Amino acid sequence: MVPETYDFWLFDLDGTLVDAEWSYTREVFDRVGSRIGYEFTDRQAELLWHGLTGARDPQLREWGLDPTAFWPAFHAVEDPQARAEATYLHDDAARLLADLRRRDVPLGLVTHCAEFLARPVTDRLGLTDQFDTFLSCSDETGWKPDPGPLRVAMNDLGVDPARQRGVYLGDGDSDVGAAWNAGLDAVHVERHGHEYRGRCVRADHRVWSFDDLPRSAMDRVNAEWAAYTARTDGSGDEVTGSDD
Repeated sequence: MVPETYDFWLFDLDGTLVDAEWSYTREVFDRVGSRIGYEFTDRQAELLWHGLTGARDPQLREWGLDPTAFWPAFHAVEDPQARAEATYLHDDAARLLADLRRRDVPLGLVTHCAEFLARPVTDRLGLTDQFDTFLSCSDETGWKPDPGPLRVAMNDLGVDPARQRGVYLGDGDSDVGAAWNAGLDAVHVERHGHEYRGRCVRADHRVWSFDDLPRSAMDRVNAEWAAYTARTDGSGDEVTGSDD
């Protein structure tokens, strides 16, 4: 892995470090559907839970659903303890975090998940104390790909991306966009497959597992060249984290 490459590391939570058992996700959407009078298919539930299509509100509207009705129902049916018990830590994420903690680099967690749901998960999995700062996005901080949440986390860590090299790791294009907008490198971990997602997310490092992060100097050179071509789309013009 490449902990020596970066001075500080920021992580997304859901889909990046952890995931919930499918039975829990399915039950949540069944209960939400009962409240708002809509029957979610398995595909719709997965798209929304993992944010595979990008921002969730436009996707809800495409299906004829009002986000202002969906989100209160979603948060009302979720049981923080049940969610925590149904959530597991990815093995590759556990290995990377352990490696970084041994090297004592600053670590931050920045998630769209509401804190009342995220904290029980990280507490149960022993993750809370592994991070030097923990931020659940809000209207006050902004929402990814806005760089605001990452800037708040960097301020908490006391780091400066203008002087120190940092990276944000996530599983969605909004994570990549937030990283680049905040002046950080981006790692996209693809846990579902490009075909299932329906698009390919560009990033500085694109991996199936954190175990696949470049390990050698030559790997990093190759990765930086790939990142340059991804950012410029081969034309010299900057692009943001989005689908191909």
